[in-house]
Amino acid sequence: MPKHFRYRSLEDLQEDITRLGLQDEIRISEDLSPLWNPVSFGNRTIGNSLAIHPMEGCDGHLDGSPDELVYRRWERFGAGGAKLIWGEATAVQEDARANTRQLWIHDDNVSDFENLVLRTRIAHKKSIGRDDDLIVGLQLTHSGRYSYRKPLIAYHDPAVDPATLIDKKRKIPVPPDYPILSDGDLKRVEDALVHAAVLAWKAGFDFVDLKQCHRYLLSELLGAKMREGEYGGSLENRTRLVRNVIGRIREATDDQLLLASRMNVYDGIPYKTDPDTNEGIPREPYPIPYRSGFGVDEQSPLKEDLTEPLAVIGLLREAGLQMINVTMGSPYYNPHVGRPAEKAPIDAYETPEHPLYGVARHFRCTAAIQQAYPDLNIVGTGYSWLQQYLINAGAANIRDGRVTIVGSGRGALAYPDFVKDVNDTGEMIRKKVCITVSYCVALMRGKHNELGQFASGCVPRDKMYAEIYKDMLKTAPDK
Repeated sequence: MPKHFRYRSLEDLQEDITRLGLQDEIRISEDLSPLWNPVSFGNRTIGNSLAIHPMEGCDGHLDGSPDELVYRRWERFGAGGAKLIWGEATAVQEDARANTRQLWIHDDNVSDFENLVLRTRIAHKKSIGRDDDLIVGLQLTHSGRYSYRKPLIAYHDPAVDPATLIDKKRKIPVPPDYPILSDGDLKRVEDALVHAAVLAWKAGFDFVDLKQCHRYLLSELLGAKMREGEYGGSLENRTRLVRNVIGRIREATDDQLLLASRMNVYDGIPYKTDPDTNEGIPREPYPIPYRSGFGVDEQSPLKEDLTEPLAVIGLLREAGLQMINVTMGSPYYNPHVGRPAEKAPIDAYETPEHPLYGVARHFRCTAAIQQAYPDLNIVGTGYSWLQQYLINAGAANIRDGRVTIVGSGRGALAYPDFVKDVNDTGEMIRKKVCITVSYCVALMRGKHNELGQFASGCVPRDKMYAEIYKDMLKTAPDK
């Protein structure tokens, strides 16, 4: 595959942006002052406009509580200077976890999560000098069709079911008669989300995120046009669960817990690997009209249609949500959509497009949402591939009213103190940036140890995870 990121200067990057005709969607600024804008979030203030994105961890204890690698990661984020730390995906039920070592908050481990918040804040105050303008949240998730024990699906999706495996070793997809979650099951998910949010509030988190992205359960419900019953069909029904949960959390916490959601605004369609080129191609046939995706143009599903995402965000704002983190795609069947990368994950295809097109898609959709809701805090995604220049793109987007806060996910795993460096030196250090070569994903795919999951982090930039990666390769049964 050709190397796409070859830029030695902002001018090199701008030249490629212009060559691809993306100059209206990807903007660059040498003035970084917008990054330091404080942001109001409910009755709190976020001290700058930079965030650590929520990610899916896999290095907790089997009972769902954080272990020392989790504490280490959060403390590094805390010390790094970002004033919005959007904590990683945390399951609300054991069977809702995406892997055996994903965090899971429950009655027996609330004190561990309280310690996680405390240690993060201590690290931040020690490094930065104050923490009264630091906001720490927790992403609450139900993994749905990607739950590690078995797929828990909301409806049969003719495009996604063939890409969802009930037996990964034998590569057997979801069959047509596979059971779907009942309305009663979804009511119990509502209860679990509310209970977990109350526990997070008691543990000291400033906000919770109701995760509606990457085709996990709440994300899947947004596209459940073909589902019958209370949670499918109409947009009102498809948003019933999340709206119910918002109302119940507000009541249970006396409206003191701030609420947010990381939300897919474009699902895209499943891709597969072209055996001749190793690049991704659409998994065909896919139905037209394409009715099973959210934010997808039904007649041309390779394009986004933001009509319903904009309507949903309006409903969520009315219900009491104060922040939306915009994302798209699924890491399971179209990773290039959500995470533009230089090198594909170990189990995926090489990118079918120049990664700048993926960056532009993120920026275009986020800008449309921010401009439709200028009073709502919008957190933007898709910056990591830009490496040290992500701050220049972020500053331009904030300056132009195209986003409120710039977030970094994979990039922060590699470079947790990037905000502090930018504040101190005016730039990101090239030798510390994420180079988007997907070793973190390769670690996530490693399941062959006694815990059923290897811990994941940045292999090129963090010696801790480089050693774990070596151990994974050394012990692989098919090496």
